[in-house]
Amino acid sequence: MFEGFEEFDIAASGATIHGRRGGSGPPVLLLHGIPETHLMWHRVAPQLAERYTVIATDLRGYGDSGKPPSDASHEPYSMRATARDQFEVMRSLGHDRFRVVGHDRGARCAYRLTLDEPDAVARLAVMDVIPVADAWGRADRRFSLAYWVWSFLAAPEPVPEQFIRAAPEVLVDFMLDQWPEVKDAFPAEVRAEYVEKFRDPATAHAICEEFRAAATVDVEHDEADRGRRKIACPLLFLWSQRGSVAKLYDDPLAIWREWADDVRGGPVPVGHFIPEEAPEETTRQLLDFLR
Repeated sequence: MFEGFEEFDIAASGATIHGRRGGSGPPVLLLHGIPETHLMWHRVAPQLAERYTVIATDLRGYGDSGKPPSDASHEPYSMRATARDQFEVMRSLGHDRFRVVGHDRGARCAYRLTLDEPDAVARLAVMDVIPVADAWGRADRRFSLAYWVWSFLAAPEPVPEQFIRAAPEVLVDFMLDQWPEVKDAFPAEVRAEYVEKFRDPATAHAICEEFRAAATVDVEHDEADRGRRKIACPLLFLWSQRGSVAKLYDDPLAIWREWADDVRGGPVPVGHFIPEEAPEETTRQLLDFLR
């Protein structure tokens, strides 16, 4: 996996960020979701690296990146803080302007980075999310059942942390296996890596803090920007044809058009984990968009 890529650990102001870099050409930053690490891009990154300098990182709190202490505000695990890490990593690698691709939690980091540092992002691709303030603002009974993990992980400390530590493989397998017809999407060694990282008490706490921030400070940041700041660069939105975004929102593209003027995209006929379930289609869509 990631043949020809080099690993790195870069100290940002808030956390040390682990990742891999490979290829040559214009820079592209790849950001992962939950319960994954940067390994989720192992089928996409090498193909992109034929045309681009590809940087795939672990978000703060995940994988081998740092897990800084949090506080009652949950601000250290806000997407603003998480995006700042990634911006500083790209600057450290010599990239003042770059493209960003994010899935799930990484997509939330990606759009926050684009809003906070508009001059740095040339193109933005997000997968299978809508902005967090819109998600919570539209929440109903269907949302509560589809996204119960959001409420569970955002529950007060230490309840969700203890449940995760007791059986990390249960939560990881539940997240990954909601679409069991997709065979070989998660190689055994990748799945084992995801589970192993969840065994770390610091990771479990960091992820819970991230979801607590999502329900509080991240919503506040989105609402402060609503109608005042928009995503200035072109935006590609891909969503799962079988996932919760398609089931909950009649026109998810219209939601993103409230946040950006140049929006394109469409559904992909797989489950939530688009880059791992449909790597060839993901790569094709990204190459068409990023150029």
